[in-house]
Amino acid sequence: MSARAGIVITGTEVLAGRVRDRNGPWLADRLAELGIELAHITICADRREDLEAQLRFLADERVDLTITSGGLGPTADDLTAEVVARFQGRALYLDEELERRIAAIVEPLLKRWRGLDPEAIRTSTRKQATIPEGADVLGPAGTAPGLVVAPANGRDGPTTVVLPGPPGELHRLWPEAVETAAFGAATTGRSQFEHRMLRLMGIPESEIAETLRVGEERIDGLDALEVTTCLRRAELEVAVRYEPSAQAAWEGLLALVRERHGPQLFSDDGTSVDGQVAALLTDSSRTVAVAESCTGGEMAGRMSAPAGASAYFAGGVVAYANEAKARLLDVDPGLIERHGAVSPPVAGAMAEGVLARFGADAALAVTGVAGPGGGTEDKPVGYVCFAARLADGSELARDLVIPGERPDVRDRSTTLGLHILRRLLRGESADL
Repeated sequence: MSARAGIVITGTEVLAGRVRDRNGPWLADRLAELGIELAHITICADRREDLEAQLRFLADERVDLTITSGGLGPTADDLTAEVVARFQGRALYLDEELERRIAAIVEPLLKRWRGLDPEAIRTSTRKQATIPEGADVLGPAGTAPGLVVAPANGRDGPTTVVLPGPPGELHRLWPEAVETAAFGAATTGRSQFEHRMLRLMGIPESEIAETLRVGEERIDGLDALEVTTCLRRAELEVAVRYEPSAQAAWEGLLALVRERHGPQLFSDDGTSVDGQVAALLTDSSRTVAVAESCTGGEMAGRMSAPAGASAYFAGGVVAYANEAKARLLDVDPGLIERHGAVSPPVAGAMAEGVLARFGADAALAVTGVAGPGGGTEDKPVGYVCFAARLADGSELARDLVIPGERPDVRDRSTTLGLHILRRLLRGESADL
């Protein structure tokens, strides 16, 4: 069995949802790169008993490594070093060399902000320099040192990596943690894993479930693959993890998915639709412009996100009001009056208008009823019209009802729009 790890995110602000956890997912990726199995991610408040309960839970789960994030600051609620020391059976002591290093980092603050209490600063510095005996010291990054704390002699349990909460500081200290002897000793059982991602459009999870059932009969060793599926942004992601010895089973599964879902499988190498559209535009030296209504600029945001987007993304227009569609995109007001602002003809006119406005080689337009409120029986909330057009007159259009609340409709609309544009650039139909 591979070495196993657990992550404890500390912080009442994270538990309450005021701050989004960015460290758990980042650490999960780093562990995967090292071949370490992630068993659990937990979040707890800044309370001694809660943090100790999480450490006890992970120890009971027989993980080899526990990683904590947060609780290393100078204030009274920063308790991680103290709690970890007690849990690992180690006394706390003041590391005078570490105290001097932190003091040197803090010294410029005394010059910048006059009126600070020097004694309060010294007290805070001593608190951050008080660490478990025998711990490996990381950094510090900022004023917070990281720590790697193995159980005291004669005690069983996981080694604990103690990292600061700010993501930038945590990222800086992670490589140091990995290089410590205690980290290496705790993770000797790490395995090498292969990670693969399949992305499909226009298929429910039930179809992949059936494909896996077929695979159990046709593919030797399929149970050696760890397969997880996730519906995200209107796409179905199939993540597969396996050890190198299961390569043949992975190849068999990939062949089976291609056989059963070839038209829906748009990525067998993990590339996103955003990246594929960017590559198609770059490789053909084309530029693109977007016109959007219900997505409120999110389409432009995704179009301009990939590296090198400045070479192909000409710009975009967000036009909600009918007057804006007429003035900025040259949409005929009579067309809007006859068909409505949310209609295939108006989406086509928006694509034509933004194509001309930016002198682009390709255009994508989206207009819809995203809610909340509004909508009619013919055009309910979630009804969205798409049009993708090339300068040579080629066009793909689609209209459909997208389920979900306003954020879901907007997010899924951007994904569907990119898929329609991708198909147009590849010379395919708009069937999704």
